[in-house]
Amino acid sequence: MDKFFYISEDKIRKAYEEGEFDNLPGQGKPLPPDKLKGIPDDLRMAYRVMQNSGFTPEEMDAKKELMTIEDLIRHSEDKLEAEELRRQLNEKLLKYNSMLSKKRIKTNSSVFKRYEHKIEKKFFD
Repeated sequence: MDKFFYISEDKIRKAYEEGEFDNLPGQGKPLPPDKLKGIPDDLRMAYRVMQNSGFTPEEMDAKKELMTIEDLIRHSEDKLEAEELRRQLNEKLLKYNSMLSKKRIKTNSSVFKRYEHKIEKKFFD
């Protein structure tokens, strides 16, 4: 073991002996259930970092859908199919940006900026 392990263990033991862990909030109660319980271990840390940054699983799922649709558009050979996929992409992007804007997270989506005036016109005209 490295020296930092022993130093931290020593500090924790001393704090415990001095009663610094007494009367902590939630003492004697079970821990709350882990919201990321179903996430595979190798992805759990990334999800936790995103969660601590303010992103929700819904936002992560929406971003995943956006990436899937973008990939389908790139590989589509049918113009009608690609146009339908672009329409779906715009709808999902609008929903995703709406989720982020509710939390006051700025988006740098060029597609959203390109269609922002059209969306405003549709709602306000």
